[in-house]
Amino acid sequence: MPLQPLALPPSVAVSGDANDPLIHRAHLEPDHPYRSAFSRDIGRILHAKAFRRLAGKTQVFTRRETESDHSRSRLTHTLEVAQIARTAAATLGLNSSLAEALALVHDIGHPPFGHAGEKALDESLHTHGLGFDHNLHALRIVTTFEERYAGFPGLNLTLAVREGIIKHSHDYSAAGHPELSEYFLDQQPPLEAQLIDLADEIAYLTADLEDGLAAGILNLAAVRDQLSLFGRLYSDASREFPNAPLHLLANEALKQMLNGLVTDLMQETAAQVRATGIETLHQLRSASRRFATFSPTIEAERSQTKAFLYANLYLSPDLAPEHTHAREVVQTLYSAWTADPELLPPDHLARAHKEGAPRAVADYIAGMTDSYIERAWESHTASA
Repeated sequence: MPLQPLALPPSVAVSGDANDPLIHRAHLEPDHPYRSAFSRDIGRILHAKAFRRLAGKTQVFTRRETESDHSRSRLTHTLEVAQIARTAAATLGLNSSLAEALALVHDIGHPPFGHAGEKALDESLHTHGLGFDHNLHALRIVTTFEERYAGFPGLNLTLAVREGIIKHSHDYSAAGHPELSEYFLDQQPPLEAQLIDLADEIAYLTADLEDGLAAGILNLAAVRDQLSLFGRLYSDASREFPNAPLHLLANEALKQMLNGLVTDLMQETAAQVRATGIETLHQLRSASRRFATFSPTIEAERSQTKAFLYANLYLSPDLAPEHTHAREVVQTLYSAWTADPELLPPDHLARAHKEGAPRAVADYIAGMTDSYIERAWESHTASA
C-alpha cells in the first residue's frame, strides 16, 4: 500500500536551502557545487574518527560475553537507526538528509562498554561535582575534538545537526545550560530531530530481541508469551510458514514488528501534526509539545517490550559479570588518571591543564573503544 498520502505540508520540513538559517556553520565555508549542506554533514560524520570507533563500542554485548560476530555494535545499530530515520522522514515529506545525518551522529558520544560504561563514568564524575551526558559529549566531539580539517576545529556541522544532537532525545533548560543558548532551547526541535529518538527505540528494541535470542539469554517461548506484539506476529508467521525453523519464524516476527513500529510512527506523527492544523516549521517549533509519537496501542506494546528487555536482558544475571567488570575498569582508570594526569597522552594532558583533570580524563575514556580500554586496564594492572 503506498504511503505517499502521509506526506506533510512541505513548509513543515527543514528546507536546507540557501536562505535557511539552520544550514549555518560556526566557521564560514563556501557552498558546495552539487552537495547540499546536510549531505556534506553526512559525509563529515561518516569520515570522523569518532564514528569509526563506534565499530568497537558495545551496544548490549561485548566480545567478552559472546563469541558471536553477529551481535550489534554501536556502529551497526547506528546504521539501522539511519535507515529507519531516512525512510520515515522521506515518507513524511521531511528533509531525509538531515534525518540521516542526525541518526548517524546520535550515538557518537557514547563511551565504551555500553550503558554500564556510561553509568560508571557518570558516577566517577559525580565525585567531582560533575556528570556525563553523551549528547553533550557528542556536541564537544563534533565542535572541538575531531581534528580533520585545517581551517577549523571539529567537523563544522550545520546548526540543524548540532541542535539535533543535543535535543533529539532530551530537553535542556536555558537556566541550566547557558552554554547551549544558540540552540533554541525555548523551541521544539524540528520534526526530523524528533523522529530520531523513536527510530533509535525501534532499532534497538527489535535488534536486542534478536541478539538476546541468538545469545541464548532470552527464551523464545517467554518472548512469544509475554510480548503481545511479538507473539501476535509470531503466530501470523507460524500460520504462513508452518514448516519453517523456529529461528526463522522469530526473524519473520521481528521483521514485521520493525515494519509495524515504523509504519505506526509515521502514521501517528502525521495524524498528530494534522490534528493541530500545523502547516509551517515555525508553528511546529513554537508548539508546547513534540509530535513524533506512537499510537496509544503501539506505545503500550513498545513500553511492554522495553520493560521485558530490561528485566530479562539488560539487567539479567548473564550480563551482570560484564557490567561489574566495566564499572571496575572505568572507575579504576578514571581514579588513577585523575590523581595523576601526567599519565595521560600529551593532548589530553593539555586539556587537563585547561579544563581540569576530572573532565579531561572523562573525555579521554569516553573516546575509547572496548578493546582500547581493556588494553589500558591490562597495562595499568600490570604496573600497579
